[in-house]
Amino acid sequence: MSAGGSKRAILAALLANFGITIAKFFGFLITGSSSMLAESVHSGADTGNQALLLWGGRQATRTATPEHPFGFGRERFFWSFVVALVLFSLGSLFAIYEGIEKIRHPHELDSLGWAIGILAFGIVLESFSFRTAIVESNRVRGDAGWSEFIRHSRTPELPVVLLEDLGALIGLVLALVAIVLASITDDPVWDGVGTLSIGILLGVIAVILAFEMKSLLIGESAVPEQVARLRREIEDGDDVDRLIHMRTQHIGPEELLVAAKVSFRPGLTTSQLADAIDAAESRARAAVPIARMIYLEPDLYEADYVEHDDVATDSSPH
Repeated sequence: MSAGGSKRAILAALLANFGITIAKFFGFLITGSSSMLAESVHSGADTGNQALLLWGGRQATRTATPEHPFGFGRERFFWSFVVALVLFSLGSLFAIYEGIEKIRHPHELDSLGWAIGILAFGIVLESFSFRTAIVESNRVRGDAGWSEFIRHSRTPELPVVLLEDLGALIGLVLALVAIVLASITDDPVWDGVGTLSIGILLGVIAVILAFEMKSLLIGESAVPEQVARLRREIEDGDDVDRLIHMRTQHIGPEELLVAAKVSFRPGLTTSQLADAIDAAESRARAAVPIARMIYLEPDLYEADYVEHDDVATDSSPH
């Protein structure tokens, strides 16, 4: 996944949410609806979130330093995690508080037509943003279902924007239903119920995002298909006896660290061994281009090596 695809999705979401924030807050001033206020805060938080994602993408491109020799690719993971916290603290907690307050102390709504028009406008803009995120995600998710893509994507921005936009669309519908019910039943408590529902929805999305981003921050391996290709290409050399074991870890969405112990054909000179290592690294990098840092260590295979995909137990003293 190129960073450009993520950036397009983020920019579309930022522009949509900025316009929606202004419209919703104007609607709150006219109607006094707590659902509209909750949605205003939600969209405002989303706008800030997209700015944070863009900032993280920019920070991730910085050149490696002696203190950070593997670069700053994980900045994108970190800021995506911050987005989840912002969504929870500003969006969810505020809406839950406001919803409970309006259920306890309801007040009449004004200008129903304005509220419906503004929410319909928000649905149109949010749908545009959501469609952009879907198009960009479809470029990389392949045959994976949406749930699998969100759980296993190593590109953090797309799952964040997808879930934010989905939550925003559902929140808009909830606000619209709450306002209409409050008007039809002449019971403003429904406005508070809608606000509380929006808060709970945002909280669920924030928790899902936080767990997914936490996993990326800690460090995830390459996906199984990439591990298989790396294993196959490293072993596919005349001078390679076998791949003893291998570790991979994402140090950024498009940067993969690969470390492996490899058993080479006996009798190679130092120069031949160096050439065999270089050839294996070139094959692996050609098969998985994001494997930018590859470290292969020559070793002797022993029967007590236990291999299991990307994780192996090495009980030898080497």
